[in-house]
Amino acid sequence: MLIGTLLDIRRYPVKSLGGQKLERTQVEPEGVAGDRVGALVVRGGHARIGKTYRGKEHDRLHLLSDERAAIAAAAARGTAVEMHRGDRFFDDAPVSLLVDRWLDDLNEHLGYRVEWERFRPNFFVQAARSFAQTESELVGAQLRLGEVRLRVRSPIERCVAVTYHPSGEPSDPRILRYLAQSRNAWMGIYCEVLEPGATAIGDELEKEAPLQS
Repeated sequence: MLIGTLLDIRRYPVKSLGGQKLERTQVEPEGVAGDRVGALVVRGGHARIGKTYRGKEHDRLHLLSDERAAIAAAAARGTAVEMHRGDRFFDDAPVSLLVDRWLDDLNEHLGYRVEWERFRPNFFVQAARSFAQTESELVGAQLRLGEVRLRVRSPIERCVAVTYHPSGEPSDPRILRYLAQSRNAWMGIYCEVLEPGATAIGDELEKEAPLQS
């Protein structure tokens, strides 16, 4: 079953900081190559000592791509952080994916087209005309995107970070309020990698037929 066509690819080299737009990428067993391979970890001045310093602790981190600028921004708030590398810093799964159709009701409710970049997916997909499944209806499904095969692990439960504008304009708390009231706070899906490979903008995202027993 055709779900849609890949419109955009993003990776986020440092968790919670700005992303990079890609035309194509290699997807490894651990996720998109170079994605979330670093994170700022709190050393002091904040309750999350020893844990990652995230976007919802600082509503401007997503506007920064330079780690030194991010460390300085944290220090300006009285929080000491340091860069950690050598691991993957995911929340729940290595790949995140968003289909534009899931935004339709939110767009209608708010009266404008909500910027999909707020949700920071690795893959943003334009839905095929016939596609109508929700995130929860895809849980457990196997997907193919270019050479890559994925399994849907779960819907993504969203936090206050989605209210922050991707270009730094005023936040919109109505976004999270609507998601909490109407969508179980879900938007997008987490996936695990079954088969690594390459994918590029323009590739089709397909739901594979289940194996016959």
